[in-house]
Amino acid sequence: MRIVSSIFTKNSKKVFSKKINPVIMKKYQREGRKMEEVKVLINEAKLDARLNELAKEIMKDYKNEDIVFVGVLRGAATFMVELAKRIKNNVEYEFIQLESYEGDKSTGVVKLRQELTGKIEGKNIIIIEDIIDTGRTLEYLREHIKKFSPKSVKICTLLSKPSRRIFELDVDYIGFSIPDEFVVGFGMDYNQRYRNLPYVGKIG
Repeated sequence: MRIVSSIFTKNSKKVFSKKINPVIMKKYQREGRKMEEVKVLINEAKLDARLNELAKEIMKDYKNEDIVFVGVLRGAATFMVELAKRIKNNVEYEFIQLESYEGDKSTGVVKLRQELTGKIEGKNIIIIEDIIDTGRTLEYLREHIKKFSPKSVKICTLLSKPSRRIFELDVDYIGFSIPDEFVVGFGMDYNQRYRNLPYVGKIG
């Protein structure tokens, strides 16, 4: 049985604010730019613990087999690297870039921006995604990867928004189920900002 961590609990009300550096704030004010406040949704300790659990699940499923992580650029890069560091199997890296968002809005259309560069035929593929909401991007990507005749294809996501799901997906590994919030940090961005935050936060 797959275990999924959820923050649909009382704990989700106990997030604390990451205060904006006043020097940076003044700089943004001088430039007429708006800097949003980011509230911690999943802290570093919870991320670390859950990544360890996901790594154990993957190693159990694949025994000593080689694995290819296909990371969805750019948001999944941090999650992919941190997860791979915890896995003892040989893990190859591949990247693919898709586009379906502008700012915080989904365009509803998935566009392929960067294709895979290596051969994945006959290999065990795990698609690494930062977040799944409607499932449109992952549905497109899963079918796209199947064209290359891999041995197997599984999906691993750091975050999932069940309330947003439109496409039915069999997601094999889920880090956390979260409410319908726009999240940043741990590789995820808002107009290319906040990617390097060490936690998952929400803007507002």
